[in-house]
Parts: sequence; structure tokens; C-alpha cells
Amino acid sequence: MYDVIVVGGGPAGLNAALTLGRQRRQVLLLDSGDYRNAPATEMHMFLSRDGFSPAELRRLGREELTHYPTVEVRESRVASASGSAGDFTVEFEDGTAERARRLILASGQADTLPEVDGVADLFGRGVYHCPFCHGFETAGLPLAVLGGDLSHAMLALYLADRFSEDVVLCANGPLDVPDTLRATLKERGIEVREDLVVRVAGAAETLELHFTESAPLARGAVFHRPVSQQRAGLAAKLGCELTPDGCVQVNAQQQTTVAGVYAAGDTARQPETPGPTPFVITAAADGAKAAIWLEQDLFRAGLG
Repeated sequence: MYDVIVVGGGPAGLNAALTLGRQRRQVLLLDSGDYRNAPATEMHMFLSRDGFSPAELRRLGREELTHYPTVEVRESRVASASGSAGDFTVEFEDGTAERARRLILASGQADTLPEVDGVADLFGRGVYHCPFCHGFETAGLPLAVLGGDLSHAMLALYLADRFSEDVVLCANGPLDVPDTLRATLKERGIEVREDLVVRVAGAAETLELHFTESAPLARGAVFHRPVSQQRAGLAAKLGCELTPDGCVQVNAQQQTTVAGVYAAGDTARQPETPGPTPFVITAAADGAKAAIWLEQDLFRAGLG
């Protein structure tokens, strides 16, 4: 039996395994090879690694784990998990299983992109999800926001406030916001297009949005906040409580509502926060916190 099984090979899972390996815990890190930021060539807001490749960060993280003999990394997909603190069973898609005294869920979220031709191909390469991650690099360019709900209207206002004097909100249908917000968009000089977007073409800084009715729109970048959901359904199978937006509910120690199960990264959040923070550096920090408090939990359990 392992001390800990960590599900997820992104920055949260890697940092959790690293922290536990340094405490000489027997750790199994499971990596499916699916990463939310796989399309991105750069990550930002990570001290000493601003603009660094996410894939290279994962490679270096895996390499660092080889220095700790009690940490095993396995490329495998998890099918299910069950049990309770002290004896959890994790089952794999190939029918095999492993047991552990504690679990850390760090499998992250998966994005569902709009069914607009070209968006999936350009996601992370001209179509971006986050002004914190990509706003600085698109500053001064003509920008578009794809989406017609409250969050996309606020995103358009934020981009106009921080990064560009030329922002167009492409609602891809009727704009669904209060009249007061529609008036604010007009006051801030943000054009609103409500006809359907059928295609996004081109490359970063030379994009073109095509509509069912109006003329094509040339833009330097497009921002869109995709709908996200848990990449793996392990938390629900274990009985962990979820927040209304589908994140795994954790406390300040990254503990879920099920004893012995911790969660880290954008898969989890405290109910007091308005939403997950999908950044590499916060995911790595969550992984360290989960591992530190889990280690103390195991230590105290060993004392009886």
C-alpha cells in the first residue's frame, strides 16, 4: 500500500509528489497525459519562469522527481476510486488497481470550446481565455471577445480598461446582459455585434472573425472564457462535496469534505472564493499545501 496516490501530472500533482517525496513518503503519481494548458506555448506569472513553456516545466518536474526514490510516476488513466481514510483503492482503465492511505486529486479541469470553426485550432495561439495570462502580450492590438453573457461583457470592459482602446464584443447571438451593462459597454466605446460567428481564421495578431450577416472583423487576438468541468469524476465517486460551479470543495488545508482526500489546482477551491484560479503558480502552491497538511495528517495518524 502506498502512503499517497496523487492523481494528476500537472503542476499541482508534481509539486505535491515532490513535497511528499522529500518527506520520504511512498507516493504514486498518476499522469493521464491530458493537460488543460497543453495548447499554450508560454505560461506567465510564475516567478523566474515568466514566458516559460508549460510542457518544459512538466518535463523538468518529472526529472526532479527521479531524485526521490520513494516517488513512482506512472502514465495511466484512472477509472474509479473508493474507500476511506487509511485504505483507498484506485482502479485503472486497464482493470488493475492500487491502494493508498491518502489521496490527492489534482486532475484539473477540461474546457469545452464553442462550436465555432477555427476556435479549437487557435485556442492558446490567438484565441485566449485569460487576460492575466495573455493580456500583456496583446496590449495595443485590436481585440475581440467571443461570448454574449455577463462574464464576457465584463471581460470586454476589463480588456478595454487595461490593454486596448479597440475592443469589440462578439456576442454570437443576442447579448444577454442587463440594460445598464449594455449602456456601460456603449459608454466605454465597446462595439457589440450580435449576429452569429461562423468562423475564426488566420493566426495570432492577424485573425479574422466571420459572421452570418455583418462584414468580417480583423483582430489581433480573441478572448473567450470556455465552460469548464472536472476532467475526472473521482471526487463525486468518493462522495466529496462540490461547489455550485463544479469544483471540488476544499478548506484552507486543501482537504475535501471526505476524510483522507485532498484536492489541489484548478480542480478545487474554497467556497469563500468566487471561482477557481487557473494559474500554474497557484496550482503548484496548492499542491505543496495539500502535501504539507496531508503529511501532518499521516504523522498524527501514526501516533494514534
